[in-house]
Amino acid sequence: MSVRKTYKLFIGGAFPRSESGRSYPVTRTEHAARASRKDARDAVVAARKAFPGWSGATAYNRGQILYRVAEMLEGRRAQFADELGGPRKQALEQVDAAVDRLVWYAGWSDKIAAVRGTANPVASPYLNLSSPEPVGVVAVVAPADPLLGLVSAVAPVIVTGNTCVVVAAERAPLPAITFAEVLATSDLPGGVVNILTGHQAELAPWLAAHMDVNGLDLTGVTTPEQALACERAATENFKRVLTAAEDRGTRRMTAFMETKTVWHPAGI
Repeated sequence: MSVRKTYKLFIGGAFPRSESGRSYPVTRTEHAARASRKDARDAVVAARKAFPGWSGATAYNRGQILYRVAEMLEGRRAQFADELGGPRKQALEQVDAAVDRLVWYAGWSDKIAAVRGTANPVASPYLNLSSPEPVGVVAVVAPADPLLGLVSAVAPVIVTGNTCVVVAAERAPLPAITFAEVLATSDLPGGVVNILTGHQAELAPWLAAHMDVNGLDLTGVTTPEQALACERAATENFKRVLTAAEDRGTRRMTAFMETKTVWHPAGI
């Protein structure tokens, strides 16, 4: 007899139930928690608390942790393929692509600053140096592709030192839930990634308007009207907004980085 399951949220490294007690059906025997606005606020608090430690970690350490996530995900390859469904070969290929994507971004951890930073030529006796820094807490509306799309959105955000709150794919949340279990056992500090399951239309606008969210990835928003409403809400505290990007590329990393420039006397 199949055991009926109601999966939980992933907030601050723990797996709480939704404070509202709501859930919604995913399969005949499985339900996912339906996150509320209060859950979204709790997730932002957890992400903000984790930000100083995660952004202050060495780039090498962040890359090693992402590589460990890839190892753990590969170890649950069969489970992820089952949850993705469809033809077995295609599902396994999707899992392998997600593992490769994590490794690819892990490799960028100690290189993105060198690529995006620069020594600026100035007509004065000073050194003028620019380097990228993470913006802070990023809200991510994950694409409908429940695993590869999720990884492609989350990995570039956290490898650069940001923390995030993710709204998982509404219709296929199980891979995101299992991915949360992978994160919880991969040396990733609690609160760096927080995953909410539920209705996109209910959660995305509130995260877009949240004044302690610094960036917004809208690549998973399903309607132009909702995307526009979220963009307008994001202007209240000048959030950085990403509306479209390639699944793999530096654009996803630099979208949520700020450039800091310092001056230093030369020849002293």
